[in-house]
Amino acid sequence: MYGSPGVHRELIRQGEQVCRNTVAKVMRVQGIKALTHRRFRVRTTDARHPHPIAPNTLGRGFACDRLDRVWLTDITYVPTGEGLVHLAGVMDLCSRRIIGWSMAEHMRVELVSDALQMALRTRGLKPGSAGRGLLHHSDRGVQYACGAYQTLLGRHGISVSMSAAGDCYDTAPKESFWGKLKTELVHHQRFATRAQARAAIFDYIEVFYNRQRLHSSIGYQSPAQFEARLT
Repeated sequence: MYGSPGVHRELIRQGEQVCRNTVAKVMRVQGIKALTHRRFRVRTTDARHPHPIAPNTLGRGFACDRLDRVWLTDITYVPTGEGLVHLAGVMDLCSRRIIGWSMAEHMRVELVSDALQMALRTRGLKPGSAGRGLLHHSDRGVQYACGAYQTLLGRHGISVSMSAAGDCYDTAPKESFWGKLKTELVHHQRFATRAQARAAIFDYIEVFYNRQRLHSSIGYQSPAQFEARLT
């Protein structure tokens, strides 16, 4: 799953003494490459709705040095033999940790609300002023703009930011996570059932990505390690 920089960092973490150039050379000679896959996107954002659109307060300001200051949210899909499983996620921009997520056969507001509720429980944020100073950034999809979801954010004092129309770069760190999930898991397995997909995604997020996978943007640490050192 790693290129030579990631393999080098993992070897160092395990106590091996080796330089990065040696790792790159050995990988090149042995034909070892990181997993890659051609991207194929299904449209998951429906911005054709009458609900108010929040301004793009975040812009592309992805530098964040404190937890629970910016949460990025988005929806993707996973194909199975029984049809698509839709996956909603909430990422803490500071640590890149997935703090909330949910899966369903539909893309109704409950899908994103369940992911947000999980994030609120993970961070111990209760209704009231607990979320003051926290910015929630999403696309303009109807699930995020509708009254029920906005009410949930308002009850927790969470501010709202929405990306420009059709611009995936405004949620780039979250898109990057979806890319890792698809490249490292989904594109290399065939799920016969939705239950199989749910189990594999749970394992990828909670066991591997959050707690083990080294992330270059946070100094080649896992999100859990980064948060532990930060706090």
